[in-house]
This record gives sequence, structure tokens and C-alpha cells, in this order.
Amino acid sequence: MNHDSFFETLETQFTNQLPFVVYSRPINSVVKCWLQKDDELHSTEFFTESGFVFAPFNLSEKSILFPKDKCEYSEIRCENLEIESVESTKITVDEYDKINHINLVLKGREAINNGDLEKVVLSRCETKVIQNNNPISIFKQLYNSYKNAMVYCWYHPKVGLWIGATPELLFKTEGKQLTTISLAGTQPYKQNSEPTWTEKEFVEQQIVTDYITRQLKPYTKQIEVSQVNTVRAGKLLHLKTKITSIIHEKAQLKSIIEALHPTPAVCGFPKPEAKTFILQHENYNREFYTGFLGELNLKISKTRNTNRRNVENNAYAVVKSQSNFYVNLRCMQLKGSNASIYVGGGITKDSNPEKEWEETVNKTATIVNVLD
Repeated sequence: MNHDSFFETLETQFTNQLPFVVYSRPINSVVKCWLQKDDELHSTEFFTESGFVFAPFNLSEKSILFPKDKCEYSEIRCENLEIESVESTKITVDEYDKINHINLVLKGREAINNGDLEKVVLSRCETKVIQNNNPISIFKQLYNSYKNAMVYCWYHPKVGLWIGATPELLFKTEGKQLTTISLAGTQPYKQNSEPTWTEKEFVEQQIVTDYITRQLKPYTKQIEVSQVNTVRAGKLLHLKTKITSIIHEKAQLKSIIEALHPTPAVCGFPKPEAKTFILQHENYNREFYTGFLGELNLKISKTRNTNRRNVENNAYAVVKSQSNFYVNLRCMQLKGSNASIYVGGGITKDSNPEKEWEETVNKTATIVNVLD
């Protein structure tokens, strides 16, 4: 399948109001798509099926599944995608939204200072009228702009249309090996300038790292933690730590998901108290924002021998189950010509409400830039 037919098929699927997802994982130049053959709504509770999953922030709500056996799968390899130019989208700052978010941050900081929480991640939803409301076109722009992110466009006529570019891996598994990251701290990328991180941002990063390692201990062994590094996602920089481990024989995927999701990077710490605070004070439903999405229990085959000339040994392949889940950050929901853009930030005792507002504005720009 060539590029033109690949995207023509996607456009036809969308026109026919049939479910699909098109996506590309970070730094691999491969665009994949799953096309569900009908509009039936499938969900998963135990994450034992095989397919593509789209899970909400609150796991008590339905996690939507595109089952492998109900879908057609295809992929193409490319560096950049051709896009059409569109009129610019005008973005203005709403003072009412600003006041509301600053007041929300003040409430969060008060709860932390009272000892109720150590950290809470508070978000907002900003709706804009956009000129370019073609989801495939927006996906192409995201793909060209954010090579270090999981870029996707997901649609189900009975659920909605979501598009995003997320830099954050929830976790991935290959056989018994599990890899995850802790990601926290945000600042704009400046060319030819070394980033300077504050103590508050390093503390926030350490909270996430410590939490993940504690949560993994009942289900994995041989946990290894890397040094903290700065990584770039589009026009933003983040602090990142890589964590690897080996899954215990009897550990279930659902248990690991429940242990790690939502992480302090999207919820807070302690998790139950932070989640309760969010549900009580954010005053809107996050839905799939800060949920997760990705490939679920796909079978992959790898040869044990890397010497291509040894054909006999290459016949002995190892088949493993692989899952790749990404936290649904830097995303928006499209409803006609309206784009609901979801952004948030981690609040600690040292948070400055004005700067936290500015951080959400920077994150909004990550998505808004591709609407121009």
C-alpha cells in the first residue's frame, strides 16, 4: 500500500463513520492504522484481549478496544507527510479561564500545605474554533512536527474523535521485560540554550520516579533506574528517567496497569487523595485525557540469530507478547469545528500559580501550533 492509498482508505473510513486509529510511535518513521470493520463498541475490563486500547483517566469508566480480529491493519514507512496549507487559527487568552485556573492551583497548594497531599496535577480544557478540522490533515501535521512523541488520531462514532502527540510512555512489555519512564517538569525549548531546572521540578520528577518503583515491586524484579535526563517533545523540554524490570511469572497485565495508572505525573500523590481532589475541584470530566492508549497483547516474532547468512538458525524464532501504552497528554477532542484542548501541570508546595498558568499556555501551544 502506498501513501496515497493508505490515507485515502482512512478518509473513506472516517466518511463512512467507522472506527479507526492511525498512529506512529516515537522515532521509528512507521505510520500504522487499525480499521474496524463495523461500528460496534467493544471494551475491555481485564486487558487480556489483543488489539488497540483507548482507556480513560478513571478506569471505572469503559476502556475502548479495537479487537485485532475485528480490524484490518496496515502500515507505511515515511519520514514526512505531505500536507495542505490552511488558514491560521486565532488563539486568544481568556482572562476568565486564567482566573479559574489560578484559583484552582491555589486550592491545590492549600491542600498540600495542610498535609492532605504531596502533589496534585490540575488541568483545564480550552475550546477553540479551528479552521482546519480535517482529522487526517491534523494528524499529518502532528506527525511532521513531533518525531519524539506517540502521535495519533483515534475515532469511534459512538465515543468521539481524539488527536494527540504524547511524549510519555506509561509502560511497554515485551515478553517478561517491562520498561517505563517517569516524566515531569516542563519548559519551552530554546535553540542554542542549555535548560535550567529548578529544585521544585527535580522534586516533582523524583516523586514520580519513587512512586513508580514502589508500585512495580509487587509485580516485577530486578528494577533498574537511570539517571535523570532532559528530553525534547516538540517545542517543550521535560525531565525523564527510564525504569526497567522483569515481570513476575504470575503477575497479570491488569494488575500492573492499575498499579501505575494514573501516575503522579497526571494525577498526584498520594494517588487516592489526589484523584479525589481532582474529581471534586476540576469541575469537568477529563474523559480520555490523561488516560492511556496503545497496542495490547500483540504477538511479535524475533529470530535468535542476528547473522542473516545463517538461514537455518534464523528459522528458530521467539514469539513474544508485546504491549505499548502511552499516557494521553497533549491532546484534543474534535467536535465539528471546535477543538477542546486539554492541558495540565503538577502542583507542589512551591508552585507559583501564575507560572503554572503560563505552563498550561505553553502546553496548549504544542497542540495549537499544528492547527495553523
